[in-house]
Amino acid sequence: MSDKPRKSTPVLRADAERNREAVVAAAREVFAESGSSASMNEVARRAGVNIATLFRRFPTRSRLIAAAYAEKMALYVAAIERALDDPEGWRGFRAYLETAFEMQAGDCAFTDVLTMSFPDVPEFMREQRRAGSLLPELVERARATGRLRPDFVHQDVALLLLAIAGVANATRHTAPNAWRRVATLSIDAIQTGREVLPEPPTVQQLYRTFAHERIAARPVEDAAQPNSGP
Repeated sequence: MSDKPRKSTPVLRADAERNREAVVAAAREVFAESGSSASMNEVARRAGVNIATLFRRFPTRSRLIAAAYAEKMALYVAAIERALDDPEGWRGFRAYLETAFEMQAGDCAFTDVLTMSFPDVPEFMREQRRAGSLLPELVERARATGRLRPDFVHQDVALLLLAIAGVANATRHTAPNAWRRVATLSIDAIQTGREVLPEPPTVQQLYRTFAHERIAARPVEDAAQPNSGP
């Protein structure tokens, strides 16, 4: 019998899993603070691993984002489903908006995550598509009650989220609850009896807006990394 020690495979696997969990936890923090184009080097630093380890576990930015936001995306879809289950259309829609605003206010990347493409993470894209397919129905049910203004469309939800994100980011360190006032004003403004709205942006225009903002905000250090983005 050989005296050569056996490889400790379970220990290696446990270490790898701990590294993965540390990277995902760090990514949640960094993306929430700085957006979806935040530094991958900063994620690695906070996780206590080197950048090679990070890319070994998550070879693309989209895979890391999907891992970091899988739970939050599931909660977002669940919020829409709960709203659709509410027999009162306006009440359900309002509850959904309040939940979505809360999720957005504390997370700089959340609106991006709802609109980004994740071709290498099909299970995450399925959740995105489910949310996208349910939202128009939710808006229609709210309009049918007569409480939601008739010219409100589901694209307007993305605009409201962007507005909340802008206020939350600008006042994060000075007036951290200011976004709640904007959220209340927004919900009041979308009810019936208000001024006629200008034409909403199309879905294609919104997509181009989000894509442009992500490219413009991407740090130079990550742009040089061949595996740092989708």
